[in-house]
This record gives sequence, C-alpha cells and structure tokens, in this order.
Amino acid sequence: MSYSLRKANTVDIPAIEKLIDASVRGLQAQDYTPEQIDAALRTVFTVDSQLVEDGTYFVVEQGGEIIGCGGWSGRKTLCGGDHHAVREDALLDPSQDAAKIRAIFVHPRWARRGIGSFLLKAAEEAAIAAGFTRLEMGATLTGVPVYLRRGYRVEEGMDVPLEGAVTLQVVRMAKMVS
Repeated sequence: MSYSLRKANTVDIPAIEKLIDASVRGLQAQDYTPEQIDAALRTVFTVDSQLVEDGTYFVVEQGGEIIGCGGWSGRKTLCGGDHHAVREDALLDPSQDAAKIRAIFVHPRWARRGIGSFLLKAAEEAAIAAGFTRLEMGATLTGVPVYLRRGYRVEEGMDVPLEGAVTLQVVRMAKMVS
C-alpha cells in the first residue's frame, strides 16, 4: 500500500480529531482505563493547533483518507492539545533545548504497518533540519516499546493531570541525534 505525507492544515483538524479518538480508543485501551481515555480525549489528546500553525504537524494519507498524524515542536509544551491547561508556548533554543516529538496517532485499521515509524522519522528529520540535536517526548504507555526500539531512552514517569483527580501516566523519553 502506498501512502503520502504532507503538512497538516486547519481544514484537516476535524479529520485529525476523529482519527485521534479512533486511535486512542482502539489502541490504548489495554494501558488506560475508560475514565482516563475519556478524560484524555477531552484534554490532552486533542489537536494542538499551534503545531498546525507552525507547520510542524503532519498527516499521512492513503486514498484521500487521513490514516496517521504526528509531528514535532520547537516550543516548550511537552504534550497536550488546545484544551489542556498545562501549556508553554515559548520557543526553544535548538543549541540548548530538545525539540518535542508530539502527538503521533495511527488509525487502528492501519496499526503495525509502519505508519507511526514513518511519522516519527519525518518529525525527527524536520527537527534536525531546524538545528535540534536532542529530541524528547511524553510517550503514552502504549508507545513506549515502539520508541525504545527507535533509540529513545526513558527519562522519567509522569502523571499528567486531566480532570478532577484523574491523571494519565506518560513517560518522558529522550534521544540524541546527529
């Protein structure tokens, strides 16, 4: 199957939102409770329109359908979308800071076919082209094994606040690049 990569635009946002919902419900249910998933889909697992505006968020299409999305950021926010309260939109310094790999999601029908790795590689290459030599992310528990195979190392576990007392366990991971 052939698929293509392009930068996301604001017209894509409704389709990206549907993809994120399908991806989280279909692929992360073994790692998170229904309560965590529902709360995360209202807060952290939402589109970060700043990434789209910055031109650092990509979509993968096959036959005109968006089957994957993800990107990187040169801003301080580690994870979360437009509806998440913990945001730091200040720009990073590539000579001192790590670029953030952000919000990689694949539709469950396309899981385990290399789409996530394709998006990760595109994000890494774009961040490197922007001058970054370090990358970091807030990985879901579901994604940790994938990122370990791609050379990332575990830095620390974190509990991301969602709603009320509900939190989402994520893992801060990092990688040096040349």
